[in-house]
Amino acid sequence: MNQIEVQIMGQSYLLGCPEGGETRLREAVERVDGAMCRIRDAGKIKARDRIAVLAALNLAFDLSDRAAQASAPTAAPAAAASAANDAQGDDPARVQQLLARLDQVLADDGRLL
Repeated sequence: MNQIEVQIMGQSYLLGCPEGGETRLREAVERVDGAMCRIRDAGKIKARDRIAVLAALNLAFDLSDRAAQASAPTAAPAAAASAANDAQGDDPARVQQLLARLDQVLADDGRLL
């Protein structure tokens, strides 16, 4: 296993990486860094851990949307839904919704269910 150094939101991390997986890991780091920086740059959230949780929730939500769209009968509705989802980007209402859900999860001792 190789190790690579990456930067996420200006902080360095040394990550383990399987042989042949460096490109995919760097692409994942770029997605995470971009998601976290957009949330940080919106200016309403300062705590790095809250930013990380919101970015993780956004990315997980996007993945589940894409999985659902992939199982749709035609590609046209899936493409339209994907474009609409991408257009949401950093919608302040969505960020506030996720923050409210995060507060609820934390209030319930960190249990998601």
